Amino acid sequence: MKLASTKTAAVFIMLLLVKTIIPAGIAIEWDAHTEAEIPAWELKWETAGNSGIEAVMAGPAAGWTWVRAREARPLSPAGTASAWMRITLPPAGATPAILIDRVFGDNLKAYIDNRLIYDSSGDVEYSGNKVLIPLPAQDSAKPLYLWNAGSGEFGIEGHIRVGSYNQLLSFYVKQDLVDVVLGAAMIFMAGALLICLLFLKPEFFYSGFFLALVILSFGVLLLTYSPFLTLILSRGDRLRQISFDLALFTIMPAFTLYFEQLFGPGKRGFTTRVRKFQLAYSLFCTAALILNAAVSFRLDALYSILTINATGVLMMAQLIYLLYLALSYARKGNSDAILFTGGFSVFAVVSVAELLRYFISMERYHLYWWKWGMVVFILSLIAILGKRFAGSHEKALEYARELEKFNNELQRSEKMEIISELAASVAHEVRNPLQVTRGFLQILGERSGNKEKEYLKMAVGELDRASVIITDFLTFAKPGLDIVDVFEVSGELKHVSGILLPLANLQGGSIELRLQQELQVTGSPAKFKQAFINLIKNSIESLQEEGEIVVTAWRTGNWVIISVKDNGEGMKVSELARLGEPYYSNKTKGTGLGLMVTFRIIEAMNGTIEFHSRKGEGTEVLIKLPASSMN
Repeated sequence: MKLASTKTAAVFIMLLLVKTIIPAGIAIEWDAHTEAEIPAWELKWETAGNSGIEAVMAGPAAGWTWVRAREARPLSPAGTASAWMRITLPPAGATPAILIDRVFGDNLKAYIDNRLIYDSSGDVEYSGNKVLIPLPAQDSAKPLYLWNAGSGEFGIEGHIRVGSYNQLLSFYVKQDLVDVVLGAAMIFMAGALLICLLFLKPEFFYSGFFLALVILSFGVLLLTYSPFLTLILSRGDRLRQISFDLALFTIMPAFTLYFEQLFGPGKRGFTTRVRKFQLAYSLFCTAALILNAAVSFRLDALYSILTINATGVLMMAQLIYLLYLALSYARKGNSDAILFTGGFSVFAVVSVAELLRYFISMERYHLYWWKWGMVVFILSLIAILGKRFAGSHEKALEYARELEKFNNELQRSEKMEIISELAASVAHEVRNPLQVTRGFLQILGERSGNKEKEYLKMAVGELDRASVIITDFLTFAKPGLDIVDVFEVSGELKHVSGILLPLANLQGGSIELRLQQELQVTGSPAKFKQAFINLIKNSIESLQEEGEIVVTAWRTGNWVIISVKDNGEGMKVSELARLGEPYYSNKTKGTGLGLMVTFRIIEAMNGTIEFHSRKGEGTEVLIKLPASSMN
């Protein structure tokens, strides 16, 4: 498996930095302030509704119990409808305020001296959220009475701080800024992804669309679950709750749909059946939400049991099931499953652990770590989608390279065909006049003086050179193997080496053979030797001082591989691309026809030939021929 790219690693590092820097900045900011922390407060339960602030203030001291800040919130006795809390405020500055870490229930009122200074009006379901209450400046160092009620659990717990409103607000905002930033970033990411998907093919659109739904739902969950919205939306808690529920109902089927797009319907289509059930259940929950809103939320208790609580249990089952499937796919070597399992394992383990703790604590635990597991998981999902895009891009590039290679081969084939036709039609007609001319020149040479003989000898030499070129033309025009037989490769290569070794020694080089025995191929031994004479001769002519040519032959599967490698002057990439073209040669007097003949001979033997070279480092030629066996 390949390692993560530098961009992916940078994303993880940035997230770790954010996770480290923000809490550190909060701690530094808090240490610089002088807010007072309330160590304990008094608590009194009520079995009826709100008996009124006058009755509570005038009532007896009996019935009040002390609650310490670091202790767990006391559970309300059976039949309790509400609770009163009395907090003695320390002296504060000009703009005092009180910050309570966790408030439960759906109604909170604050009184000082029989005066109501804060009222949630029953529109807020706190569920352990923070509350920041401004205090009148003239009422500092007086008792603060809090009345709290709810349909389920209610009360307060955690730290209670009193100080400057601006400083507490700054601390309050910074402490929950991560939720807002991550949630907004994910919503923006989902929107940008949806816009980009409009320009993609359908197979990418659907998987990307479900991923965008998952990211969007996660972003809405982060934003609406953040206690920060309770402060800025004092009258919009119902809207926040509805948005949270809708995101929760959307994420379940969207998540399974994305998983199904990646890995298929599962064994016996079970994943598909799970997805259909989740979709039907999400529609049922949405209908229950609409009904509850239509009756002014008077069915909150029943709605919460049928939807929210059941959804939590179903999500735990879904996470465990999909994690099991991802692990099984990862064990089979599926790279997408490995990425999915890595991120999903973090998210599933953290989420299941927090959900269990949430239900065990009777919904008193405030979920926190799931968001970081979710960030890791979202990154893995994006990595999978990006990997698929990259794979498609690679396939397109590979197709373009294959098309270019095919076009080049087609052009070369057309050139070869033209040369073949020209050679077949012209070679014989040209050779006959040349032979006649050569004969007359030899006769004239016998009757001429020394000076004329020298000129005539040069003329005969040029005619012989022209005859060799015409012979190459004929060989190129008729590449078929006249005598086809099964022959031993090592014996023919030894013969070729014996012929060319003196020429190599004259160039100051050597030829080394590393041949595996019993390598048989089918073809013409004469044409085979002609092809390798051309190749090895080219290597000899490229040698410099202390040159060396290594000829290696071995068998791989059903193929015989022959390598001719030298440490000569080598070739540039542009020169390599033109090898085998008619009339192209690196030699001063070369025609390029010898290498063309070699290409055609190897092609006629159903083989392939490849050149690898670097300027100044030498050249290696790899010939691949079908292996045969002796009868």
